[in-house]
Amino acid sequence: MWNFVGDRADLLNERFKSFVLTMQEFFLFSMRTFRNVKYIHRYRNEILTQMYVSGTESIPIIFVSSLAIGCLLTVEVGNQLEGFGAKLLTGRTTALSVIREMGPIVTGLMLAARVGARNGAELGAMQISEQIDALRAFGADPIARLVMPRLVAALVMFFPLTALSDFVGLVGGGLVAQAYHHIDPGFYWNSALNLLIVKDFVVGAIKPFAFAFIITLVSCFNGFSAQGGTAGVGRSTIKGIVVSSGLVLVANFYISKLVLENLNF
Repeated sequence: MWNFVGDRADLLNERFKSFVLTMQEFFLFSMRTFRNVKYIHRYRNEILTQMYVSGTESIPIIFVSSLAIGCLLTVEVGNQLEGFGAKLLTGRTTALSVIREMGPIVTGLMLAARVGARNGAELGAMQISEQIDALRAFGADPIARLVMPRLVAALVMFFPLTALSDFVGLVGGGLVAQAYHHIDPGFYWNSALNLLIVKDFVVGAIKPFAFAFIITLVSCFNGFSAQGGTAGVGRSTIKGIVVSSGLVLVANFYISKLVLENLNF
């Protein structure tokens, strides 16, 4: 019995040490990435390439997912409000949900899956094949060459993708409100847009930048940490997606809470 308890305690101790070491390495990795932002001009071609890959090529999945969420949200919200005789407030409720929460969170999760998986797989494959070591041997900083352009591209592209998600979600909701709930488009858009305040836009605008930091740094860090051949690349990619998606959900909650509680306009 005591041997079992001791073994469990040793295992927990080792896992705790491993967690602390990983957090330390991630912090140093993030600091090195931030320090290399000053080399944006030198790596402008890589940044433009990453903007196209992570931004432009992500438009279809953002469009489809946001349209589906906006339509479904309007159906459910309208059904619930109809029971209270407040169906004309469907636009107001849909707009608040999409702009504050659903638009940013759908975009964040889709990009965590698409962009995070790509970062983890590419960098993991480069780590396993020793291409990253080759960059160091030639005197290049692999973080400046491989990670910083991805971070800058994400910071630039995640915001317009979120704005696109909001727009598509509201338009889809408007079409469903007219076709399914028989709400006049004028009533829908009047309640959706005229009652929005600055706070609603601010909370939705901050999130894509926070998500860009989380998704890029976590996925790239896991790619750089890949070990064990092709199976290790798969494990690091999956880990990056899972961790970044979880952190996106946590960050979404705290950003909403802090902004809505402390912003008074």
